[in-house]
Parts: sequence; structure tokens; C-alpha cells
Amino acid sequence: MNYKKINNLLGWAVGIIATLTYILTLEKTTSWWDTGEFIASAYKLQIVHQPGAPLFLMIQNLFSNLALGDNTRIAYWMNVGSAVCSGLTITFLFWTITALAKKAYVSFSKTEGISEGNLIKIMGAGVVGALAYTFSDTFWFSAVESEVYAMSSLCTAVVFWAILKWEEHADEPGSDRWLILIAYVMGLSIGVHLLNLLVIPAIALVVYFRRSSKITGAGIAKTLGIGILVLAIVLWG
Repeated sequence: MNYKKINNLLGWAVGIIATLTYILTLEKTTSWWDTGEFIASAYKLQIVHQPGAPLFLMIQNLFSNLALGDNTRIAYWMNVGSAVCSGLTITFLFWTITALAKKAYVSFSKTEGISEGNLIKIMGAGVVGALAYTFSDTFWFSAVESEVYAMSSLCTAVVFWAILKWEEHADEPGSDRWLILIAYVMGLSIGVHLLNLLVIPAIALVVYFRRSSKITGAGIAKTLGIGILVLAIVLWG
């Protein structure tokens, strides 16, 4: 089996493990903090506290239909929505970790040259890192209740995975489609939670390291400053 196939299979495997873990440990109804507000508002498609979360509410409303008219199960199925989003987050986290670990051994364009030993190290890093995050207290806590953080984490995971895919194909025709995908997902994520926007400075640094012929401290500082400026413009501009 080649690198790509193993990477895909293990990524989905850890995602399924995470999803099953969260579904088996779900809150049965609502929990503390804002979940009661989100569940009621999603069911009625109403408005939550500022700055609002319209995309989150619409997706959770879809999960509420799985209750099949049983009002006592609506909260449970919305919690399942968070569990599924969190499981997908773990999948994309695995692929992000393996993409970064692979750079320690071989360039992105030479995956066929990875030795069996290095392949085990790369995949091991992905499995350990992804499962460690799966069972971390804070992430597990948000994965079993109908809160925005599970879906926001998924948006963040997809965006950072996408910038690494752009880096992998940056010299190929049409590679900028990954940048368009990033902009699209970040735009959608604003309808979930603003936390995803914090990835912008990190994306700026990835682009700088990939495109710059000479890496300098001043260049890094300038790029980081531009990333923070873009973040400020999106938030308040």
C-alpha cells in the first residue's frame, strides 16, 4: 500500500474512533452555558446572542430532524451534530500532522521515496497526536454538546489542512484553487464562530515560507504583521 492510501485510511480510522467516542458519551439533553439557547434557537431557526451563528443554527436544525418529531430527542440529535463535526476535526488534524511530519523526511513531491521506517514514524505521529487531542479534556467537553466550538474547530482544521495542500501543489497549475477554498471556508466559518479567523496570520507565514527565496527575520515579522492586519480588517474593517 502506498503512502496516500495508508494516510487516507488511518485518517478516517481515527476520525471514526473519535466520532464513536463522542456519540457514546453524549449529553442526553442540554448542558450548561449556552447550549440551551443554541438548541432552542436552532430548532426554531431564531437568533442567538451576538455576533450570531446562522450557519451553525441551520446545520443543527438539519440534525434536529433526525429526532423524527420526538421533541425529547431534539437536543440529543443536535449533540450528535457536534460529535460528527468533532470527529471530522480529528480526521483533518491527523492529515495535518502527517503532512508536517513528512516534511522532516522528504519533500512533498517525493512521497514514493519514503522508507518503511519513516512511514511508520509519520503515521505514528499522526495517530498519537490526533488521538491525544481526541481525548483531551477541553475538546472532548465541547464535542458532546450543541455548542459552536465543535463546528468552529472543524472549520479551523479544514482551513489549515487546505493551506498545507496548497503548499504541496503551489508550483502546479491551478494550485490557487486551494486558496479560494480557504477563503470560502473562512467566510462560512464566520457564520459559526469568529475563532477560525485566528488562522490568518499562520496562513500568511506558510505562504511566506513557501514563496520566499530567502527567509529573514524581518521578512517573518513583516509577514506576521500583514497577517494580523488582514485579521483586523476582517474583524473590524
